[in-house]
Amino acid sequence: MDIATAILIIGFAALVAAFLLLVIGLVYSELMNSDIPPGVANPWKLHVVHGLLVGIAIVGRILERLGLCSQIGITRLVRAFLLVRIKPVPPGLRVKDGSFSGVPIRVYEPTGAWEGLGRALVYFHGGGWVTGSIDIVDDICRRIAKESQTTVVSVGYRLAPEHRYPAQLDDCEAATCHFLSVAEAEFGVDPARVAVGGDSVGANLAAALCQRLAKRTSGHLPSPCAQVLIYPALQMADFSLPSYQQNHAVPILFRGRVAFYFLQYLNGDMSRCQDVLDGVHVPLELRQRYQEWLSPANLPPACLARGYRDPPTHDFDGEVYHAVKAGLDPEVSPLLADDDDLRLAPPTFVLTCEFDVLRDDGILYRKRLRDLGLAVTWHHVTDGFHGIVNFMNQGWLSFASATQAVDSVVNYVKTL
Repeated sequence: MDIATAILIIGFAALVAAFLLLVIGLVYSELMNSDIPPGVANPWKLHVVHGLLVGIAIVGRILERLGLCSQIGITRLVRAFLLVRIKPVPPGLRVKDGSFSGVPIRVYEPTGAWEGLGRALVYFHGGGWVTGSIDIVDDICRRIAKESQTTVVSVGYRLAPEHRYPAQLDDCEAATCHFLSVAEAEFGVDPARVAVGGDSVGANLAAALCQRLAKRTSGHLPSPCAQVLIYPALQMADFSLPSYQQNHAVPILFRGRVAFYFLQYLNGDMSRCQDVLDGVHVPLELRQRYQEWLSPANLPPACLARGYRDPPTHDFDGEVYHAVKAGLDPEVSPLLADDDDLRLAPPTFVLTCEFDVLRDDGILYRKRLRDLGLAVTWHHVTDGFHGIVNFMNQGWLSFASATQAVDSVVNYVKTL
């Protein structure tokens, strides 16, 4: 080996070592900024999960700044590699990929015999409107389909930043309406027994879709018979609710990332992130109106047990409002719908997790529906964190609470 080659190899090794040290240092710094309170399920596992996800994000950020790829692209790729384990289809279940009205879907059909027409759940995955896929929720959909003997349709809607609002909601509507139109003829499903649901922003899409479909005038298709909302993101008006304060740094969803995802969904203008977190985008008249629905006084006393302080008030900024005002529309923030529109909601299942910034969105939505005399079933995972259902059947990174949470969905779907 000549000297030039040796120097090149040593230089490359040094560069790789420096890169790894930089990543390790940044990951360590991020981990120190996290907060896993007592009571979280398997805290050491959550530390590992958080470290992996932070590492992916940091590597993606570095590669993006080097012009090699986008951070979101590398995040999607590596998360899929870590979380996706497509297993052989178990007995009693038939799985088929396809498309409905041009939207990718995967259908899970139980093969057991039953009398009459069956029921179905159209499922929308989470991922902040920018990540997530049909593959990532494959285990969840399989379990719901098999254990509840329900046909499940998983929808692969378009993602931001390539596609902005309302593309994701439009895709969910197109796929759902297509399925409703062929449910009986092609799948042996009663169109009047088709529910919609999802996790995180998938639950947001389900709730927004129910409101949209309930207001249509054509009436040639039945509306969803129920909505299944797993730790839903339901409003972009108040990021200072008790759950946002208590769980602001609990993995795997930090408070700041919620605003980031909403802005990616709307327009991609990340310069407004802190303004949205401070609430300067909400006019005074709307803030007073929303207070009736978003007041911490509407929460069970247990939600205040870990401390809550009245947030500081910030002056309204009209420029920020006009840049992000679509986020206050009920199609983006279903919790902010008028009573008359919310009364049209179908029976609802809401799952929340104690250590989740979105906990109070789900609980406040439940209260609004119950105050309007609507049927609501609530399941609260006392040791759960945001994203927990994705850690079912993940080998050594599995969480017992994940299976329990999905089984609560199964038990609800059986009642439809």
